[in-house]
Amino acid sequence: MKRHIKYTVFLIAILVTFLIINFSRHANLTTQFNNLAHGYYKVVRAVDGDTIELSSGETVRYIGIDTPEIREKRGSDWIYNPRPYAEDAKAFNKNFVEGKSVRLEFDVQRKDKYNRILAYVYIEDKMVNVEIVREGLAMIYTYPPNVRYSQKFLDAQREARDNKRGLWIDLDSENAKISTAQAKENIGRVRVIEAQVTDTYLTEKMLILKFKNNFKVVIYKNNIPQASQDMWRSPNLYFKGKIVKVYGIIKEYKGHPEIVLHDFSQLESLK
Repeated sequence: MKRHIKYTVFLIAILVTFLIINFSRHANLTTQFNNLAHGYYKVVRAVDGDTIELSSGETVRYIGIDTPEIREKRGSDWIYNPRPYAEDAKAFNKNFVEGKSVRLEFDVQRKDKYNRILAYVYIEDKMVNVEIVREGLAMIYTYPPNVRYSQKFLDAQREARDNKRGLWIDLDSENAKISTAQAKENIGRVRVIEAQVTDTYLTEKMLILKFKNNFKVVIYKNNIPQASQDMWRSPNLYFKGKIVKVYGIIKEYKGHPEIVLHDFSQLESLK
């Protein structure tokens, strides 16, 4: 009986010790993350155009922007295959922040599904996120609930486009106007497509316009202007059979080309 009691006490002691260690570890991680809300932090590496690594080991993903990809996933491996301006965006980011102290500002959502910190990153009074867009090295990426500075990003992108910087350099040229059949050959480039919508598909969060040659346009519900919310209820009435003009970076999703709209002005109904 005494041996059984001693064994039980021993197991309880081990369990308590385990709980204390894990609570302490969780508290330390929580404190470390909460401390990131205050002061300046050293950037040790620019991972790519929109991601940095801090001296604390934390990875920070810039809110509000999307730079061209440097690597692509093939099977279970990541292969180096930089899209146009991907290396330019990384170099710009590196020159701006690497080895320097930055200030972080958060929005509503503080981490993404990959456990990266989501932040607006500042060097003195300049927001790096916005400056990368202004240089034409990123498209805006408006994804609720982190939309505090969406207008700043829109203004910066329009400035880049008006001045034909980076990704926007040949938007108004004949080379930029392509058919849906050419979309897959132009992955990673800003292109203009005029085509007929063959069908629409609605989910809880997005509206998808379908075209020939497996090309799609993806519109997030939160990016549809309030005055146009009726299209959410009857998308076929608004789009099916209509010819539209859309521009943006052509991306590849599950082997097919698509453009994701983050500014509704990227889409125009022609007929």
